[in-house]
Amino acid sequence: MKQFVSPRRYLKNVDADAAARLIGCAADVALVLDRDGVIRDVSVGSDDLDAEGYGRWVGQPWIDTVTVESRPKVEALLSEAATDSTPPWRHINHPSPAGGDVPVLYSALKVGKGGPVIAVGRSLRAASILQQRLVEAQQSLERDYARMRQAETRYRLLFQTSAEAVLVLDAASTIVLEANPAALRMLGNGAHSIVGRPFAEAFDERSADKVSTLVSTVRATGSAEDERVQSARAQREFRLSASLFRTETGAHLLARLAALDGATTGAPDSSLARAIELLPDGFVLTELDGRVLMANRAFLDLVQVAAEDQVRGKALDEWLGRSRVDLNVLIANLKQHGAVRLFATTLRSGLGAETEVEISAVSVPEGEAPCLAFSIRSVGRRLAPLAARVGHELPRSVDQLTELIGRVPLKDIVRETADVIERLCIEAALKLTGDNRASAAEMLGLSRQSLYVKLHRYGMGEREHDPAG
Repeated sequence: MKQFVSPRRYLKNVDADAAARLIGCAADVALVLDRDGVIRDVSVGSDDLDAEGYGRWVGQPWIDTVTVESRPKVEALLSEAATDSTPPWRHINHPSPAGGDVPVLYSALKVGKGGPVIAVGRSLRAASILQQRLVEAQQSLERDYARMRQAETRYRLLFQTSAEAVLVLDAASTIVLEANPAALRMLGNGAHSIVGRPFAEAFDERSADKVSTLVSTVRATGSAEDERVQSARAQREFRLSASLFRTETGAHLLARLAALDGATTGAPDSSLARAIELLPDGFVLTELDGRVLMANRAFLDLVQVAAEDQVRGKALDEWLGRSRVDLNVLIANLKQHGAVRLFATTLRSGLGAETEVEISAVSVPEGEAPCLAFSIRSVGRRLAPLAARVGHELPRSVDQLTELIGRVPLKDIVRETADVIERLCIEAALKLTGDNRASAAEMLGLSRQSLYVKLHRYGMGEREHDPAG
């Protein structure tokens, strides 16, 4: 910090009024403090700070006019003002009556040996506003960047999962910039990707001329009629269409391929896929070991899953069956018989709910990708609730008891069996005694009160009391 070299020579005639004007012009705010740090006089050189009521500070301790975190800084400034060292500058905040804080950069200096302390301040409000605007601009950029990343993610997901073959070309050189998996499969590139090579190389010699003509027409007019072309590697025919779009880096072409042999994107297959998606019953296609290849919307609703990606590649028995045995039974029957009809089981959702279902399935071992197809129909509305059957209405036959296997634990089935036998014995005793409850209780070796309790338990208490009972 550079100080005056000859202040006594040039400033010896400066009186108190001149010094006050000088300080007032040099500082946005100046405070005259006594030895206890109490404000005795104030000079405000900024209209903005004058509106904050600085004139009301006279007679108050300086430390009481600042925010809590600034109080140690005020104490430090007062202590440093008593020394002969160069006074530092410190950032201090004053609470504003309008709300918020008023930032001021202060330095304090003691005048003379027994004189007051002069604290001069520079308003940081303009800098604070600029910093706030900078932060808001940065946050706005972050939000815009996040939206761009989300848009790019959606584009990438759509591009990669689309069943339609799509390629992005450089309009000037026809170099393939991007190609989705469907395009690579249809062109038969496999590991030898067409990306980074001229688009015409993907087609035979006769079709390459058609591709060049179509690209030139689209570049010149923005559109062109579709061309019938044949791939060089897979020897299949496609319908090629292209459209022009522009970006900051130049013009690009969006090329689309549609198979004409019906192998992947023909109209019948598209209609079939649409029909499967709209089926009211769940439909799942799996590998031979039960891992999901695709599932329609009805199945996703049954298992309470939002997107097909959440089930693809997972074993079907994560949701199917009262135990993991059911899928093994289904697969074994499909391998042996080729088809299964109306297999009764349950479907477990991701949230723990269970739905009674019937499954019809078929094995498709032929073709390039052998698979299993499952049609899953909810039958919960047709069946009496299990709780009602177990809690109130007892099974009345061995067949009904066997229906409980897999739905309830073995100990509950044994208890159900004992209840069935007990009820049948009571019914037989009442029939033999002509519905005389006293005689029936004696025949069963029960007290009359115990018999009444069991009758009520099994819903048999509605019978009319016989005269002897």
